Amino acid sequence: MSDDEDQYQLFLDLFNETYDATDYVVNKTVQLCAKTPVNQFGAKFIPFFYYVNFLLSYIGNGLVLFIIYKYEKLNTVTNIFLLNLVLSNILFASSLPFWATYHLSEWIFGMVLCKMVSSAYFIGFYSSILFLTLMTFDRYLAVVHAVAAAKSRKKAYAFIASVTVWCVSVAASVKDLVLRNVWKDPLNGLMCEESGYPESTMDRWHLVSYYQQFLLFFLLPLILVMYCYISITVRVLSTRMKEKCRTIKLIFVIIFTFFACWTPYNVVILLRAIQISSTSEEVSCSESENLDYALYVTRNIAYLYCCVSPVFYTFVGKKFQSHFKRLLTKKIPCLKRHFNLSSQSTKTTSQRSPHSAYEY
Repeated sequence: MSDDEDQYQLFLDLFNETYDATDYVVNKTVQLCAKTPVNQFGAKFIPFFYYVNFLLSYIGNGLVLFIIYKYEKLNTVTNIFLLNLVLSNILFASSLPFWATYHLSEWIFGMVLCKMVSSAYFIGFYSSILFLTLMTFDRYLAVVHAVAAAKSRKKAYAFIASVTVWCVSVAASVKDLVLRNVWKDPLNGLMCEESGYPESTMDRWHLVSYYQQFLLFFLLPLILVMYCYISITVRVLSTRMKEKCRTIKLIFVIIFTFFACWTPYNVVILLRAIQISSTSEEVSCSESENLDYALYVTRNIAYLYCCVSPVFYTFVGKKFQSHFKRLLTKKIPCLKRHFNLSSQSTKTTSQRSPHSAYEY
């Protein structure tokens, strides 16, 4: 028999052993999708992407964290937000080796780690998105409302905003902590997935997760990011800054990168929600598999941006470039003649012009 026939026969054997078929009435045709190629694709490529994301995140975020410790102080709003962004990405990346191992075989880490790793994964993922949005909003205040923001952008404001982000992220992840359980699947072994409730209840929770992801952690941040950077662009164009073109290009790159990395993944999430919500027509196996492939690919693009975002948001600025050059020349003195280390980049935040919002 073929693989599909073997799997179907196994399903029938398990069904007949476990359930009394006379207790159920099925009024429509149930289509069984083995999804073997999708699972093989996931087992082959997903662990590689997760390990790459993990390494890039720890190297990049670790470097930003070291530079903050070595050359900066946590007495500015920007550095407080940046530190929290780095910590959220490290928390998220810490879960990736567990998921990589899970995709290679099965969940071998037990119930407690299933819940803890799932919590770290979602809390880090959600808080990373919100801290990126918060940093964008803070740039908007510093540039567009510089005079008013000078009075309100204090350490207390940064701490309150950071605590709020962490609380929202934890609250959004509670359902995953509660629903995640370890159970044995006859075909795939030990699974760390949502379980323990009827299928209709699980579908409703999946819908909550998908719409929460799309609305709260994509659409709202995207609208806010677009509004803030468009306002910053208008403000910059109205000034007589010498490096106006460079700043506008930087703003365009930030918006384009955010949009390009996050939109495909969230469109797939929305399609998944629509697929679950649709009861009018049966979804074919090919359509379901295509959506699974798309989810695997687009999710890793979003995760990659999530992991390297602190590096992207800091090293495009002159100040962190200067710190990085100083660090390199200290370790490799022969590079000193190739770098022009200016003391100009060490000015405090209070001395900066609107353009200096991009010189972290």
